[in-house]
Amino acid sequence: MASSQPPLSYIIVGAGVFGTSTALHLATKYPASSVTLVDRDAHTAERRVAASWDWNKVVRADYRDPVYCGLAVEAQDVWRQDPLWQPYYRETGIYWISRTGIAQRALENFARLGRGAKDGEGRMMKIRAVPVDEAKRLYGGVFDQADYTGVENVLVNETSGWADAKGALRAATEKAVEKGVKVVKAEVRELVFGEDGACVGVVTEEGERYTATHVILSTGAFTPKLLDRVAEKTGRDEFLVGDRIIAAGVTTGLAQLDDRTAEEFSGMPVAIQENDPERGASNGGLPLTADKRLKWWGQCIFKNTQTMPSGRQISAPPASVDYAQWSVPETLVEDIKFANTAIFGKRGETWKITDHRICWDAVTPSEDFIISPHPASKGLYIATCGSFHGWKFFPIIGEYVVKMLDGSLDPELQKRWAWDRERPDPLGNKVWPVKELKDLQ
Repeated sequence: MASSQPPLSYIIVGAGVFGTSTALHLATKYPASSVTLVDRDAHTAERRVAASWDWNKVVRADYRDPVYCGLAVEAQDVWRQDPLWQPYYRETGIYWISRTGIAQRALENFARLGRGAKDGEGRMMKIRAVPVDEAKRLYGGVFDQADYTGVENVLVNETSGWADAKGALRAATEKAVEKGVKVVKAEVRELVFGEDGACVGVVTEEGERYTATHVILSTGAFTPKLLDRVAEKTGRDEFLVGDRIIAAGVTTGLAQLDDRTAEEFSGMPVAIQENDPERGASNGGLPLTADKRLKWWGQCIFKNTQTMPSGRQISAPPASVDYAQWSVPETLVEDIKFANTAIFGKRGETWKITDHRICWDAVTPSEDFIISPHPASKGLYIATCGSFHGWKFFPIIGEYVVKMLDGSLDPELQKRWAWDRERPDPLGNKVWPVKELKDLQ
């Protein structure tokens, strides 16, 4: 006898890493289901506000935390081997100037995972802690003028690298569409609830209504603002993010290199300057893109507190359509110059850094993701909070979201990624923003 159970349907709000990966994995596992992916920007747009849209992103498994190290190793294996992801991955290595001893912790984690000697393809792992004097001579000496104050060893991992972020995001979306995912360009204004209080859909700014049995918010830095609207409309404060999530920004910039300089830096790995808490968050640089541009990210992470129509004070990206992401204050332009000097010293003095952009992400006090049902409403789920390190998990994170939806997520990950969980003091987190964007103008 045919089942009277209605088919599963999913609306995913936000087509960044979490949302797109979830759509792809849902369509793969449940090809008969209805999956709708909603985002304010078309996936083919030349520029997008999503943190996942970028020229390039770091792909590494070098973590102090053994859980994220293991997940990142799993993701890297997919980056290397899967024909969908492999064309966008570049295994250039990583050069990690650390003042906090990450090299030893990373080495220990790789050993625990059985990767201390060989990786998933049987290759010897090329990861080591290198004394500063020796490290300066590596990679043609391009980092010999970096800031090594307080550094004893550099973590060198030749099996880390980076990926073409825009290319991978577009390819994954197109693969999801090929598998039957419906992509909708629209901004979500509010959520729809049934008489029993269950979340059953969304309404866009244009008034279009989409319904489903599951509504998944992969809305990144927009999440606190969206849920504030929901709380105001329903009169239920339990929807609010509270101190679970904050919208935070960081600046990036690029420099176009001439042919001679590009040749000199052609073998450059990802470079990270990791600071102790007193010096602030880390800064870094990524290797040349196909059009010979170097990219940096700054170490100043900031918030943008605003008064919502509800009267609540919440950090959110600027209200303009593009988040004003290309309007970068001079203070943050200088932050990118600082990153350049910290990594390359006088080598980069003559480079003209342009295309400054503010990248907004959702950050949690522990830097853990939130992949969880929202306890305020049946049918509502949260899958977001990359905390400025989530992009590398793009190929696999959707699989874990699907497990959460199915109720099969590992209990330890359930606890770690839960909406309601023990939260540390965020002031101990280097990426938790303290400065306000308005104070950096």
